[in-house]
Parts: sequence; C-alpha cells; structure tokens
Amino acid sequence: MLFLYNLVISIAGFFLKIVAPFSPKIKLFVAGRKNVFSILEEKIKSSDKTIWFHSASLGEYEQGLPVIEKIKEKYPDHKIIVTFFSPSGYEVRKNNTVADVTVYLPLDTKSNAKNFLKLAHPELAFFIKYEFWLNYLKELETSKTPTYLISGIFRDNQMFFKWYGGFYRKALKAFTYFFVQNESSKQKIEAIGFHNVIVSGDTRFDRVNAILERDNTLDYIENFKNNAPTIVIGSSWPKDEALLAEYINQAPDHVKFIIAPHNIKADQIASLKSQITKSTVLFSEKEHQDLSKFNVFIIDTIGLLTKIYSYGTIAYVGGGFGNPGIHNILEPATFGMPIVIGPNYSNFAEAVQLVALEGCIVISNNNELKESLDRLLNDQNFLEEKSRICRSYIQDNTGATNTIMNIVS
Repeated sequence: MLFLYNLVISIAGFFLKIVAPFSPKIKLFVAGRKNVFSILEEKIKSSDKTIWFHSASLGEYEQGLPVIEKIKEKYPDHKIIVTFFSPSGYEVRKNNTVADVTVYLPLDTKSNAKNFLKLAHPELAFFIKYEFWLNYLKELETSKTPTYLISGIFRDNQMFFKWYGGFYRKALKAFTYFFVQNESSKQKIEAIGFHNVIVSGDTRFDRVNAILERDNTLDYIENFKNNAPTIVIGSSWPKDEALLAEYINQAPDHVKFIIAPHNIKADQIASLKSQITKSTVLFSEKEHQDLSKFNVFIIDTIGLLTKIYSYGTIAYVGGGFGNPGIHNILEPATFGMPIVIGPNYSNFAEAVQLVALEGCIVISNNNELKESLDRLLNDQNFLEEKSRICRSYIQDNTGATNTIMNIVS
C-alpha cells in the first residue's frame, strides 16, 4: 500500500506540471515548490537550531499561530520554519513576521522528505489540525524528532479507521503527542491503540481572543458608522447577497450596513452594488467622501474584516448557502456580536455549538432573515442575550495553547 501511495504522489506531481499552464492556482502550486531547497540552503545553516510548523492553508496557519508565537518566545534562539501545502495559504502569509523561513512543502516523495528534513533539521515538528504526509512522518520517526499534532480532528471517514488503512495507522507512530479538539477525536485515536493524546481544545479560540488586545481602530469605519446600529456582512457570496440586498433596500434609514464580500473581483462588486438601492460607497472610492452620509459601505479589498467586526452591532457571516459552508464565525463572536448564518453549517463544530447555545441564528429564506434581523435591531434584551452567549462561548473555550505548551515544554 505504501508503494501505491508513493506511485500516486509521483503521478500527481507529473500531471500537476502538465495542468499548471492552464490553471493559475496550480501554476502557483508547482512554481512555488521549485526553489524550496535552495531557499532552505540559503537561510538555514547546519549550525542553526530550528522548529518546523506545517499548515495546509491559511485557516490552519491562523489556527496554529498562537502556538507558533509561544514557541518563538520559549525558544528565541531557534529559527522558525513554516510550510504551506496550498497557494491560498502561502500567497497570503508568505511575508509573515513570525517565521524566519516560509516556503511551500515539497510533494511527499521519499526523496523530497529526506532532502527537506536534512536541510531543515528541526528539533521539534508540528502539524496543524491534519495533513498526514507519510514519507515526512516516516523520516521524522526515523530521526526521532519530537512531533506533535495540534488542534487535531479525527473522523470516522479517515483512512486510519478503515480496514485497509494499516499503513496510515503505522505513520501515526511518528507523533510524540496528539493534541485534539474534542473527546470524540480522543476516543477514535485511542481505539486504534494510541494513548499519547489529550483533549486540549481548539487554538483558534486563543487566536481570536487575542484580537481583543490589539488596536482595531479604523477611522473611516467609525465615520461611516456615526454611532448608528450597524450590520456587518462578512465573507458573503452571491446567494447571501441576493437575500441581503432585498433586506437592505427596505431597512430603516438609520441602520448602516458594511459588506465585505468573499469575492472582490470588479464584476462581482459591480453586481452587488447594482442590487442595492440605498446610498452606497466602495472602499476604493472612500477618499474625499463624507462617509457618514452613506447607508452601505462595500469593502472591495481584503484584510480588514476582523477589525471591521469590532464596529458591528450584528454580524451576518456568509457561505451558508453553498459548499463547503459558512466562513469564520469566531471573529464576530469574540466581539460579542449576535450572528446570523445560512443553513449549511453542520460541518463546522463551532457553528453547531453556537446554534445549540442560541447565540447564532440560522435562516434559510428572505422572511427568516427579515424576522431575525428586525428582532435583533428592535429588541434590546434579545440582542444583549445573544451577544452575551457569543462572548461567553469564546471565553469558555480558550486555553488550548497553554495546555499544549505545558506538555511540549
């Protein structure tokens, strides 16, 4: 089976090179891996002490960031190496300041794994949430490098729990410790013979809780808000926007709306703006404008949503009318905002939990959206109760990073 695994990886690498010229994302995926070893040779000396963190994409990187920062404090003389599998993670965070070296992870061939670990020679290795690359794990086990899974999630459909998944189960022997998010994951991994596991929780809660300690001021958002009740619409998709535009057009004039779409391509922004009859301004047009006179502010740029949430009265988080589902609800929750989402949320544990706690409201049509937002705007007690639930949910689930550090240290 391991032979087949290596064969599949090699074939995949071959076809990715063929497809790359026709796909911008795959082109980045392939081109970004060409110089990994030369970058490591340039930036990592044989005398350097290093620690390696691997994340699949942007979400996993953000999830692991609290641990990366604590490790950096704990081991100030070590160089931090961060690797990404996906271009959507690497291209956004390639210039991060927490790591000394940030590169793509070469495909998981035997030779790549050997070469990477020879050049990186980490004293500690961390995998964030998932991605179990068998050749890398085998090399880590052979070199007796302490290796940790942080914020891990295990599900029945994973290869480890199939009758034919013995070679995957064997790879898990590389891990010194599994830090998992929930009791279900702990039970699953223990059932296949691994007892070096602890339910530490999800480090994302530590990550979002730390947002409260930074400066979230945006003067132009404050000017636009002008002390009015404000609904922040984050990571919206066209299906979300069709419902929301109808609501916005009939909403009272004293209510403000900030929309940060998932897709900021010019044609998508133009389509969104065309659906709204209220006075609307784009972020790209904000200069020399009296923003307080507008009802709707469309953010046609990236990287501002977290700070914008700090100004909101209510949050609508998009993605719930498509696949794979809703976007990040933890950021608005940490600011104590009631959250409204679409119906596709069952794959996201935090959404399931907040819905059960009644801090998050699920809607599936125009009438439900109107009913929910109107009540939140007009019933102060209802609004404050939802806010309290969301804020408490974040506070009650922090601490995973400290649990991890107590054992790693």
